[in-house]
Amino acid sequence: MGEQAEAAAVSAAPPYYLSKFKLYETRANFYLVGRDKSKTTWRLLKIDRSEPSELVISEDPTIYSFRECCVLLRRIHEGNRRTGGLKFVSTCYGIVGFIKFLGPYYVLLITERRKVGMICGHAIYAISKSKMIPIPHSTMRPNLDSSKNENRYKRLLRTVDITKDFFFSYAYHVMRSLQKNLSDDETDIVLYDTMFVWNAFITREVRNLLGNTMWTVALIHGFFKQVKYSKLGRTFNVTLIARRSRHYAGTRYLKRGVNKNGRAANDVETEQIVFEEAPGRKSFGISSVVQIRGSIPLFWSQETSRLNIKPDIILSNEDRNYEATLLHFQNLVARYGNPIIILNLIKKQEKKPRESILHAEFVKAVAFINRGLLKENRLKFRTLDLHKLFRLKGAKVFMLLNKVATNALDHTGFFVSQMFPREKSDGFLNLSSRSLVKKLYDTKEYHTTKPIRLQAGVLRTNCIDCLDRTNVAQYAFGLVALGHQLHALGIIGVPEVDVDDPLAYKVMSIYEAMGDTLALQYGGSAAHNKIFSERRGQWKAATQSQEFIRTLQRYLSNAYMDAMKQDAINLFLGNFQPDDGKPTLWELNSDQHYSIGSLTSLLSENNSRSILRRSLSDGDIIYESSTPMTPSDIRNEGSSDHPLPAVTEDDNKGLSESQPEISPFKREMPSSCESDISHSRYTPVMSARKLFPDIQEIQFFPGDGGFGEHDDEFDSDMLDLDDISSSGNSEEEAYDRSSLIGSPSSSSYGHGLSETSHEGRAHAGHDQVEYSDSFVRWVEHGATLIH
Repeated sequence: MGEQAEAAAVSAAPPYYLSKFKLYETRANFYLVGRDKSKTTWRLLKIDRSEPSELVISEDPTIYSFRECCVLLRRIHEGNRRTGGLKFVSTCYGIVGFIKFLGPYYVLLITERRKVGMICGHAIYAISKSKMIPIPHSTMRPNLDSSKNENRYKRLLRTVDITKDFFFSYAYHVMRSLQKNLSDDETDIVLYDTMFVWNAFITREVRNLLGNTMWTVALIHGFFKQVKYSKLGRTFNVTLIARRSRHYAGTRYLKRGVNKNGRAANDVETEQIVFEEAPGRKSFGISSVVQIRGSIPLFWSQETSRLNIKPDIILSNEDRNYEATLLHFQNLVARYGNPIIILNLIKKQEKKPRESILHAEFVKAVAFINRGLLKENRLKFRTLDLHKLFRLKGAKVFMLLNKVATNALDHTGFFVSQMFPREKSDGFLNLSSRSLVKKLYDTKEYHTTKPIRLQAGVLRTNCIDCLDRTNVAQYAFGLVALGHQLHALGIIGVPEVDVDDPLAYKVMSIYEAMGDTLALQYGGSAAHNKIFSERRGQWKAATQSQEFIRTLQRYLSNAYMDAMKQDAINLFLGNFQPDDGKPTLWELNSDQHYSIGSLTSLLSENNSRSILRRSLSDGDIIYESSTPMTPSDIRNEGSSDHPLPAVTEDDNKGLSESQPEISPFKREMPSSCESDISHSRYTPVMSARKLFPDIQEIQFFPGDGGFGEHDDEFDSDMLDLDDISSSGNSEEEAYDRSSLIGSPSSSSYGHGLSETSHEGRAHAGHDQVEYSDSFVRWVEHGATLIH
């Protein structure tokens, strides 16, 4: 959409939103009637049912009253009496999207919702029930509609359960942070194309046809929890939001590292919002802080194995200049500003090197990028071997993590603003047309002036999976930030919440719930929460049993369920689009090889043997050099100081947050698993194992670096912990197997878009195999396997 069209969309944006709908049908059309919350505005959308395989939608520009709308529906009924008249189909609360497989279009509707929180007076909802309805009338549907492949695609899509871990709002742009909502000028249509809107693809066609987003809702995938607390007689709300990126999205072993566009796997933005309840007060403060997690942004992967609980780590050396890594950090600068602080939690030294190989390469990549940056814009890299810390008591672990978190918060700051209740509550949220910096920002019940503080920069945390250790570190940062937020709002006198404070334990439970949810989505089991369990004083044997059962569930999910989950995600996101004459999704090889970069399929046989470095599960490393690379091995060579260039929409290499990604390979599935409407469906390629039958180690290329382990930007040894023996908060630890404790809640990929039951599937190679419902329930929910 061009600038003029976007400006027109802003000027034409109505001062209301539709929040409840009723769907009616005739033989020729669907009629969707929507109204606003005040029941003063009624609109009509018509969907043509006579087209067997095309989407034809028209919007009535008239704004009706309730009485006028009833008269209109009565006239439509009378006009279609000969063919059955107008029939009521369903009450709904928004369109999730329109999707097409091989036959007709389907519309996905929210039929039940539940309120999960409020931000600035605007409700946030989760989905309780949904429906998928074919659009053409039964007499107009092609025979393909009942074909085996069409039905199989429908079943596959239903495994993306939008009733779990998806949330939306009609009036608040929940896909963006509070700071961005109160300071940026964006149109609703552009916001749908941001990285956190998971139904961007399936709503794109209707949004483009109508030029607005009034009939659709933007679905965010991740975690949302709002809890009310009291301290020193003051009541306040803590809201924790995790937004999972739709770019390079998928499951644990099928999405690792970074793709050629700089998008990292398991990329999640976490926002912590704090505001005080102030009934009767003239104003109240609100604060937010953002941190992120994401896979190590290098070309690396692991091949799913049913025989090995710890598959091989494969590190590619194809991106010698770290262009994809640079793109990733450019994107972070565009989204959050400087500084970018990297907290790397993986192991630095191991008897049998695995994680340490990635650590050395990550250190080298950051040093390479920093060589060309001005000192004030350099990436700030911190390594904390969390495995070594876990032998300490929980309080000491958090004391050390709090020091790191405090330092990061001092660099990035956090957002604070003052809100004023409106005398009248008839305003509307119109974030697309007002800028906080230039004028007052109106919300439904509140308005605010210029913010007191702004966050600039972000803390990026990673371990191997960005699940277990990462969640502990993110809690530590969140607790430090909470102390500063409460102090800035005048609730406490000092900017600190002690780790033994009852409030700290309550907040820990929210982060633990978030960790479990994100781990189920990406890893297939709840998070390994050993450190949290110890903090709560849980019996050690119970903790060990819990960790073991979660390790087993994660292994089974990864080995047997993830390929089907990945297919479903690719289908929902539009990364794969079914088409006649093309292979079906389940006929293709697993897209695991995407995670080691797109260029692998273009490499010749002659140089393919030296492209991958492999860390075998038994600890043997194929090296040409005898030791892993460290930052001190890198020498600075011809440094040209310049700032890390921010990514703009005009930069072909860069990616802004809202910029759609267009692959140069027009007629095949992008290897990054990202797609736009113009992309064709898919072309299978060979797996990495087949492509590289004789994998050899490539020696690190000689380089110069300006940073030792103890420099400001490369303080990888912040704590002298080399003498502490390794333990861990992950599945790599040996567990006492004397008793078994199940895992909490299930993943989002299970029950689907309708009331049909989940069918167990997995891939052997990539062929789907049926599993019993009891087996699937046990793997995904932790239920009893034998009843």
